[in-house]
Order: sequence, then structure tokens, then C-alpha cells
Amino acid sequence: MAEREKIEVFDNPRPGRDYTITIRCPEFTSVCPRTGQPDFGEITVEYCPDRSCIELKSLKFYLQSYRNKGIFYESLTNDILDDLSGICQPRWMKVIARFTPRGSITTDVVAEYKT
Repeated sequence: MAEREKIEVFDNPRPGRDYTITIRCPEFTSVCPRTGQPDFGEITVEYCPDRSCIELKSLKFYLQSYRNKGIFYESLTNDILDDLSGICQPRWMKVIARFTPRGSITTDVVAEYKT
């Protein structure tokens, strides 16, 4: 697996105001580490920025870096939260990973960061 893509940020245009940014990636893919089969899902990132905001093109490339990675849902959700919150240092952040059914079972994983 290649190294993860670098996530870029830009200055928050309204650092004195609390507001929410919601980013959806409806075509997220990774690989099941047990079967090697592709997993399909949607990643939603909600956050209240502090000094910086996440740049979307770099986020797209970062999320695409999971495409061929064998990883469990729980781990990837928490890895994404750790990486994004570490880069932009938001006031709060939530990552929601919703995966399509496999064997008629769906899985949602939610991880939160609070300062």
C-alpha cells in the first residue's frame, strides 16, 4: 500500500464563529482484510473548524488512498478521524462510515473528536 495522501488545509474565513461543515464521500471503497473483497460505503465528515478548514481535493485523494487497503470498518473510521482532526484541529469533528450490505448486514461506525 502506498503512503497516504497528504491532507491540505486553508485558513478558516470566519474563525470567530461556530459553524458546521459537512462533507460526503458517497463512493468510498476499501478492501475486507479477511476476504480480499471490496467494501463499498459512504464517509461523512462533520466538523466545526477552528483556525483551518480541510481542502476538498486533497481530501478526495486521501480517501482514495484506502481503495486497495485491507482494513476493518472500525479501524478506518478511527484512522480517518485521527488524521483529519490532527491536521485541521477542529473544535469538534465526527466521522460517520456507512457501508453497503454484505450478507444482508449493514454496518455504520461513528467516531467523534472533541476538544
